[in-house]
Amino acid sequence: MSEFTFSPALGWIAGGALAVVLALMAVAEIIQFVRRRANNATDETVWACIRRAAMLLIAAVMVLTPSVVAPTTSRAINATDVIVAVDTTGSMAVEDAHYGSDETISRIAAARKAVHDITASYGDASFAALHFGASGTLDVPLTPDAPAIDNWADTLAVESTSVSSGSNLDAPINQLLVTAKSIRDAHPDDAIVLYLITDGEQTSSAARRSFSALRQYVDDGFTVGVGSAEGGRIPVIADGVSAGDSSTTDQWVTDPDTGQPGISKLDEQNLKDIADEISGTYLATNATSTLHGQVSGKASSQWRVTTTAKERTRTVAMVWPLAIAMVLLLAWELGAWITVSRRLL
Repeated sequence: MSEFTFSPALGWIAGGALAVVLALMAVAEIIQFVRRRANNATDETVWACIRRAAMLLIAAVMVLTPSVVAPTTSRAINATDVIVAVDTTGSMAVEDAHYGSDETISRIAAARKAVHDITASYGDASFAALHFGASGTLDVPLTPDAPAIDNWADTLAVESTSVSSGSNLDAPINQLLVTAKSIRDAHPDDAIVLYLITDGEQTSSAARRSFSALRQYVDDGFTVGVGSAEGGRIPVIADGVSAGDSSTTDQWVTDPDTGQPGISKLDEQNLKDIADEISGTYLATNATSTLHGQVSGKASSQWRVTTTAKERTRTVAMVWPLAIAMVLLLAWELGAWITVSRRLL
């Protein structure tokens, strides 16, 4: 059911102030007419006073923009579809990352911040989210609900050490191909942008597969590096424990060759190679570089209407009845002025 409300186009501060001024002018018009008439100092008629005060009051209401709020499941969204893939292997628990400050945080925490910046940069776009460790898993199918992606990012956690089998950068390829193809089939005219967020480390002995097959579906792509070239020790992650928990830093994953705690390092070369394979760009994140405001040059400028399961409200301005009344009063005022002018000739 529709509800009536006011939604000032100029905002409540400016719009409210202007409406008050117009209303005071209407009151002043009435007071001035009464005083002058009492002193026989005006030839203004009662109808002229009413007409002019009404125009001022109507203008005051128009400034407040009377509107109707109605529920709807339709939504206009930008024809850009963003796929976000985040590495959740054990090395993402290393606390050697920086993201827009000198504070040292875990790589997975930096990845979470990067996801938030991505959703903020693509207003009204659609997003799909997946994580990858031993394999890629689609967690959030394509949706225009950016807060759902932000909530997903906040829950990201690295694999526990007991199930982790090392880093294999091509783990998400199959899921990325399926996801990108399904989006392209459903929305052939959309721009599809891929973000792959990882430390770029490849510890598997198997040769890495190329990401080049994604070029047929993806319009633009970015590999996002988190971590540092100096690297850091990999904490042992217990089942159900997230990276950054103080209980995870008592023990470290050991290098089987040396028996010493293994050191995981950001591998920018791997990320640059993958970026080349998808005809994309490598983006480094550190104390001075983040993804804030970095939008693909191939993002779409087109819009399409979609139906969502979540009911939303839509505010529609209803100024036209007042505009008609204002035009009629102005026409009346003009006619009265012409009549008086002719009498004075």
